[in-house]
Amino acid sequence: MMANRVSVTICGEDYVFVAEESAAYMQKVGAYVGNKMEEILNSSKVGRTDAAVLTAANIADELFKAQAAAEQLRSQIKGYLDEAGKAQSEVSELKREVFRLQQKLDNRNSR
Repeated sequence: MMANRVSVTICGEDYVFVAEESAAYMQKVGAYVGNKMEEILNSSKVGRTDAAVLTAANIADELFKAQAAAEQLRSQIKGYLDEAGKAQSEVSELKREVFRLQQKLDNRNSR
């Protein structure tokens, strides 16, 4: 895949992003970072460098929480799949039992 070069404006500064993602996606990423930085710049008396570091920390926090939530969902889904697998083998066992009983009945009736 070709890398795209996209100019993204964050807090009034232009940055060139080079990535394989689409320009629209990179603009979305830039806008997200910009909004987060603006929030910090507007709510506290920190300079741009500190705001950038705090923004990075906040986004890392969001990332870790999203990863933990995804992991929780994965283990929940694995639990559901395990249960479904057990239910399926129980159904197979019951079908075999029904078949055996059917065979017995047929043998009795054919006498």
